Amino acid sequence: QLVESGGGLVQTGGSLRLSCGATDTAIDSYIIGWFRQAPGKERERVSCISTNDATTYYSGSVKGRFTISRDNAKNTVYLQMNGLKPDDTARYYCAAVRNTYVIATMDFICDRHNMDVWGKGTLVTVSS
Repeated sequence: QLVESGGGLVQTGGSLRLSCGATDTAIDSYIIGWFRQAPGKERERVSCISTNDATTYYSGSVKGRFTISRDNAKNTVYLQMNGLKPDDTARYYCAAVRNTYVIATMDFICDRHNMDVWGKGTLVTVSS
């Protein structure tokens, strides 16, 4: 099971750090992703990270502002969000898929349809 934390209310330009912890399994063999869903919109990908921290993916809307990282020893993945904008307002979910890919780009893997396990999300609200 994945559990997100760190959401909240922040002003435009502010920062938040989201955490995604696993409660019943080690995450070191899982690719982890962050996704978000705003009211009335589809769930969209934000960022993903490979098992060994070597490869990441960022959507164009967050690239340069958000940073994904993982600490396998702590069984946790983080999403550092800087320069937040009102358009970033959404419920943020972390998700995981076991790394069974032989040849695949992170752009391909980081898709909500590929994820096997989901958390319940944490709400991020950015005020203007």
